[in-house]
Amino acid sequence: MGISLDCPEPQRLADFYLGLLGGRQLWAKESSVGIEVPGAVLIAQQVEGYGPPVWPGTSVVHLDFTADDLGAAEERAVALGARLAEQPDPRWRVLLDPAGHPFCLTPFTPHLVG
Repeated sequence: MGISLDCPEPQRLADFYLGLLGGRQLWAKESSVGIEVPGAVLIAQQVEGYGPPVWPGTSVVHLDFTADDLGAAEERAVALGARLAEQPDPRWRVLLDPAGHPFCLTPFTPHLVG
């Protein structure tokens, strides 16, 4: 699965997710950087005049990452360049990546319903 994330600085956003999730860089161009992370390929793509989504309020797709220790995962994400966002529920943490995309840290493991 590939997930494209609009941003003003593709390498900065790719470096953030590599630091947060591990993985490897697949390519780097001025307009996009692709990284392979566990379970997906993330593509940071440059968009002229990019404006980050508004959280909460804008209907956006956001990423959920499972973390056993929410406090430690939050500290790591912030050290890598994330910012804390409004948190509607104390069971998870909502942060904004360097391009302003919301993502959640959660103790709940997602699973497919089949």
